[in-house]
Amino acid sequence: MQTTEAPFTLRLWTVEEYYQMAAAGIFHPEERVELIAGQIIRMSAKGTAHTSAVGRISRLLQNRLGQQAWIRKEDPIQLDNFSEPEPDIAVVRLDPLDYADHHPTPSEVYLIIEVADSSLKYDRETKAKAYAKSGIADYWVLDLIDRKLHVFRESTQEGYQSEVIFSEGASVSPLQFPDIAITLQDMLPPLIVQ
Repeated sequence: MQTTEAPFTLRLWTVEEYYQMAAAGIFHPEERVELIAGQIIRMSAKGTAHTSAVGRISRLLQNRLGQQAWIRKEDPIQLDNFSEPEPDIAVVRLDPLDYADHHPTPSEVYLIIEVADSSLKYDRETKAKAYAKSGIADYWVLDLIDRKLHVFRESTQEGYQSEVIFSEGASVSPLQFPDIAITLQDMLPPLIVQ
């Protein structure tokens, strides 16, 4: 019986190597990249609707959660030794050192929210799998184009077992904060009629 090997395999980067590359200046200072499953991914530029939605969600969650959690905006979280994404919003546990000694890890994350316009497929597939595999229990993707919210729950090593899609009039509560209802309309930027 003859076995055949794949003609090539990807060389996966660790978080430590990723930091070394950044320190060595391999990435341009303006270049937006993140490490997902050992691969360095170039992130797309942020449009005005994306920026507006991230700001609205951050402000909304901060107002509703107060001192119950820290709302991090576009800051790294370390999923494992091969993934350090920079989600649009991460709702994390309060830390006495304000995470000066490490980035939040899955056990410290209550909720991750990604805002998607051109990145919807990537956020729903690649990022969802990475978040599920690391045990992130509550992952939301706000679809700016169709104005819907995809809520992923029941994480396993293979991915999320549940995806519920909410339309614009709906409201949803984070798993860790069931008494706080967030309406999709409050998260979305207003429609601008031209």
